[in-house]
Formats: sequence, structure tokens, C-alpha cells
Amino acid sequence: MTNQINWYLVLQLGMGLFWIVTYMLIIFRGFRDQAYGMPMVAICANISWEFIFAFIYPINDLQQKITMIWFALDIVILMQYLIYGRKEFKKYLSRKLFYSSFFITLGFCFFIILLITHETHDYEGKYIAFSQNLMMSGLFISLLFFRGNLKGQSLAIAIFKMLGTLCISIAAYMYIKTSFFTIISISILFYDCMYICLVYKLYRKSIPV
Repeated sequence: MTNQINWYLVLQLGMGLFWIVTYMLIIFRGFRDQAYGMPMVAICANISWEFIFAFIYPINDLQQKITMIWFALDIVILMQYLIYGRKEFKKYLSRKLFYSSFFITLGFCFFIILLITHETHDYEGKYIAFSQNLMMSGLFISLLFFRGNLKGQSLAIAIFKMLGTLCISIAAYMYIKTSFFTIISISILFYDCMYICLVYKLYRKSIPV
């Protein structure tokens, strides 16, 4: 009897672990810097996807457990946004507008993801997950440009974020093999590498000479 490595399982576990580490690093950095570490739309889309595919349409036992861990960690990231984001946007948005815009966005994200799932019959959330990852890569870069510093961000966050998505991108290339997943995976990798370079550049600037 030959022992074959289940590469999909290995890559699935790698994705789950790297993203768990990413979320934990975001939480740690957020408390340290007293700043939210994930952009608002990314939080709303993430937590909506995780709720839907952990509790409404669980993919499989392993992925459900991973997704539930992500969901729990994202609750903390959400709370950090509501606490620290309010301080950051105080001069731009009233208290009422800040909170209402967040919860309206959360509601839109939830129902959009749910409707896309129904209309495409993608009950594993693959197309939405990859599309969200591409959106997130752009939003993290925008957050850096908006702040001009590393508050809430770190090189470790950027690297583990890239590794988590890279694992599932390799799995998609090996087992799904469609043009959509190939081009979107390449796009995510490109922007994740750009994000790492930008974070590293800011990190080098922050080091005293």
C-alpha cells in the first residue's frame, strides 16, 4: 500500500493556518498601535463570507472549523475598527454616520454574497472568496497610502497574508484548473507582492539611522 500525500488537504491547512496567523497579527498590532488593521469593506465582506460558509452553507468539516476560527478572530478585528476607526474618522464623519455607514455596508456585503451564492450555485464560495481576496489586496494598499505609515500594519502581516492566499491559489491551479482562477490568483499575488514591498519601504524609513 502506497502512502500518497493529499496535497489539497496540505494546502487547505496551510491556507487556514497562515490566515489565522494573519488575523492574530492584525489583532495584536491593532491593540499595540490603537488602530484598526483591516479596511472597512474588507472586514464586512470577510465576516459575511465567513458567517455564510460556516453556518449557512458549511463547505466540509475541516473548512467549517477553519472558517469558524476566522469568524471569531474577525469579530475582534471588527470591534477594533468600531473603536479605533471612530477616533480616526472623527473629523470626517459624525458618530452616527460612522456607525450607520459600517452596518449598512455590512448588510450590503452579506446579502450580495448570499445572492451571488444562490444565483451562481457556488455553495463552496470559491468565486466570491477569490474575488474578495483580490479586492482585499487592493484595499490594504489603499490603507497604506491613506495613512502614510505602518499603524495597524506590519511586514509579518503582509507576508502571512500572501502565503495564505498563495496556498489556496496553488490548490485551485492543481485541482480546479480554470482561466478565471489562474488569472485572479496571479493578480492577487502581484498586488500582495506590491503590498509587501510598500510595507518594507515604510518599515525601512521608520528605522532610525
